[in-house]
Amino acid sequence: MPTYSALTTLDGEDAALALAEALEKMDPEPTGVGVFEIEDDSGLWEVGAYFLERPSEAVLDLLAAAFDARPFALSELPEIDWVAKVRRELSPVEAGRFFVFGSHDADKVPAGRIALQIEATVAFGTGHHGTTLGCLRALDRLVDEGFAPAKVADIGCGTAVLAMAAARVYPQALVIASDIDEVAVDVAEANVAINGLEGRLECLEAAGFDHPRLAEAGPFDLVFANILKGPLIELAPDMAANIALGGIAILSGLLVVQAEAILDAYVQAGFTLKSREDLGEWCCIVLTRG
Repeated sequence: MPTYSALTTLDGEDAALALAEALEKMDPEPTGVGVFEIEDDSGLWEVGAYFLERPSEAVLDLLAAAFDARPFALSELPEIDWVAKVRRELSPVEAGRFFVFGSHDADKVPAGRIALQIEATVAFGTGHHGTTLGCLRALDRLVDEGFAPAKVADIGCGTAVLAMAAARVYPQALVIASDIDEVAVDVAEANVAINGLEGRLECLEAAGFDHPRLAEAGPFDLVFANILKGPLIELAPDMAANIALGGIAILSGLLVVQAEAILDAYVQAGFTLKSREDLGEWCCIVLTRG
């Protein structure tokens, strides 16, 4: 059965949310509607809807005009098992001592490396994206420097690859992985089991640090936050409140052009820049509190 996508862009979050709400009332009803900020500081938002029946182009044109959006791009999507496709095409990732792979590459794990098996799923963070790779490389450097945290948090953990990497290199540390998305937490728990790390790290659903367990366990010596520019900036005060003096924050999920804005927010919150690595258009920042 074919599926259809209808995508557009427009200025401003409020208008984008209003257009998304209007799309949900269409007939045929979409199976899903998404609203995403385009992370290039343009102020544009993307709104997309997916349908099992071909939607009316006339109705889409009217909606675009009503909300001052660009004309919708309507496409018929091929029937592809995307997870299977990604599994076939993703090659292993090497980040210092870490080797991230899918089950189809289990025979390629080299001796003497810290192997982390991550399956392609609906959760973010297979290790291939520049943001996750940057965080793994930053962690690798911290280990080489002799940094040894007692408590680690992975905020917005996705697949929990970063939390699992920390659990492997810091076997005595308390490690907590959290995500605002319930599905991501389920994926994280599955990956923890696949890698034989049950009992070594906790997975929980939380928005930022807003969870009793995180409050009880803190302050943390090392925190990963591989999310997006807006949430990273909003998180700066809570990050300062939940990291011990001398503790380290590894931040990513941001574009190179967004790095200065992130740095400004965290400097104001009491952090100093330790290191920065740009990987293509993406950036990873390492900060020290105090």
